[in-house]
Amino acid sequence: QPQLVESGGGLVQTGGSLRLSCTASALAFSMYAMGWFRQAPGKEREFVGTISADGGGTKYADSVKGRFTISRDNAKNTVYLQMNSLKAEDTAVYYCAAGSYWDYAAAYGAWGQGIQVTVSS
Repeated sequence: QPQLVESGGGLVQTGGSLRLSCTASALAFSMYAMGWFRQAPGKEREFVGTISADGGGTKYADSVKGRFTISRDNAKNTVYLQMNSLKAEDTAVYYCAAGSYWDYAAAYGAWGQGIQVTVSS
């Protein structure tokens, strides 16, 4: 059973930065695109960004483009989400997921448990 574990969340002030990590086990990590999604209270889960299996391609939601960067280290089975210039509206539970290089949740078959990111103003 694949397992994805996120870390690095927490509380940060507006304009600050956080880096989330997601480490996979029991998964052929280097064969899968890795996506990041988020869900704010009372809202649907939304796409944040994704990185291709070899790390050569990335896609981002318009709301985070230019502020967030996804990278991966296939030797460590880990994907990262660097979040800069954080805004209050970035407050959400963030999830990593393994799957295909698309911007919708159904393209991903394995999910982490989620980690809270709170941006205070």
